[in-house]
Amino acid sequence: MLKINHLELKLGEQTWQHHLQVEAGELVVIMGGSGSGKSTLLNAVAGFLPVASGSILVNGQAIESLPPEERPVSYLFQQQNFFEHLSIEQNLKLGFNKGKPSSEQWQQVLVACELLEVTPLLKRLPSKLSGGQQQRLALIRSVLRPMPVVLLDEPFSALDDDLRQVAGQWLQAEIKNSGRVALLVTHRQADADALADQLLIL
Repeated sequence: MLKINHLELKLGEQTWQHHLQVEAGELVVIMGGSGSGKSTLLNAVAGFLPVASGSILVNGQAIESLPPEERPVSYLFQQQNFFEHLSIEQNLKLGFNKGKPSSEQWQQVLVACELLEVTPLLKRLPSKLSGGQQQRLALIRSVLRPMPVVLLDEPFSALDDDLRQVAGQWLQAEIKNSGRVALLVTHRQADADALADQLLIL
């Protein structure tokens, strides 16, 4: 599903090397100290950082030379990246082809909104939401986009323990049931213990 073969990344004076294989339905948790290259790896897979050498394969197709907008990747940044002039509902729909999810896709969004307790927020503007509310909605948008690879950079950082557990269980089930793969950066061992099919420590 996702193969990272002898990947070498360079940023300034720092160099990282990665070799990883992730099967369909698996979630990889990435941990490490500040500056260890966690977000750097996600940025390379997403196309925001050029690859010095090696390859990134999704379903057997090399993507390391593709621009970010052509990669089969959904990326949840630490900043939620909502369009401030659009309602949350409009922002969520932008994650789908031409901003028009199918009825089945939108039903998945609504079910997730109910589970993560954000349904009453859909008509609001992003500026009217708390950090935790924005993070749950951004998680829904990123995970339910129809892309085979999901990249998540600290997706639970603004959530309390109860919501963190609910969101983690939902994420894990969505990845497994859809046969996609996810790379998740976190600083909490509890996330790795609960969610990781593979644990990558940098």
